[in-house]
Amino acid sequence: MTLRLPTDGGVAQGHPERSRGVTLVDLHLHTTASDGRATPAELVARAAAAGVTVIAATDHDTTAGVAEVRAHAERRGMLAIPGIEITAIENGRDLHMLGYFFDPANPALAEFLAAQRATRVARIAAIAGRLASLGMPIDVEPILADAARHTAQSIGRPKVARAMIEAGYVADTRQAFEMWLARGCPAFVERAGAVPEDVIAIVHSAGGLASLAHPVRSDIDSRIAKLRDAGLDAIEVYHPDHDAIAVARYERVARDLGMLVSGGSDFHGDPAHGMEPGGSTLPAREWERLYAERHRYAAG
Repeated sequence: MTLRLPTDGGVAQGHPERSRGVTLVDLHLHTTASDGRATPAELVARAAAAGVTVIAATDHDTTAGVAEVRAHAERRGMLAIPGIEITAIENGRDLHMLGYFFDPANPALAEFLAAQRATRVARIAAIAGRLASLGMPIDVEPILADAARHTAQSIGRPKVARAMIEAGYVADTRQAFEMWLARGCPAFVERAGAVPEDVIAIVHSAGGLASLAHPVRSDIDSRIAKLRDAGLDAIEVYHPDHDAIAVARYERVARDLGMLVSGGSDFHGDPAHGMEPGGSTLPAREWERLYAERHRYAAG
């Protein structure tokens, strides 16, 4: 893969960084292939309008949007690298792991992700049953039918939240999660899935680098060194949930453990979740370090 900096059509007219040729990197973005609201084409257009020049669509447990995002990005002179956000389970809690530079067609990865998506479907059905028992039935059949038609795509709780909004139970997705769907709430159902060490191994087997997503959410600091020993390559230091103190803390952790750094906006196209593309970016110096290691686990 050759790094392609943007042509004149690659960023929005009048963006302050455009004339200086600055590389703006956002490696945490979601599309309609999982729980994002923007199609791959819409995502790329919004990233380009924000002046972003390097992107990764990191949909949950699926690579379904990777090829389309790359095609649209190339037409705009942007670089789109393969990305994914895989949900691992750590002591009964979700732990999100980002993957970069892997082969999306890797058979072992494809089989692993298919199993991950199957557990997502079962969980959505269980959550719908829990909501019904609480006197808040939702129309879950369209969600499940869509998952059955598009098996390469991934479903998650945000679709349940949107069904709750349509039914009039909550005002927005934030309220749905805070009152009903998050851990400790009445409709929460635990997820089944792989442990983080297995996720790291499957990303490596497909030739990719593995990064720990938004660690401030996970209360995982005491485990980062052991995950590094298990092969974890990077930490997502730059994220909307990370204030200046958290950024400094995880920069220090990454430096002390000799790890790479990733970052991005966690864009979903939902005002309650993440920022717009380019709202949180990976500094160019850290992108250069990450990019230089893209062949670390390449076959042969």
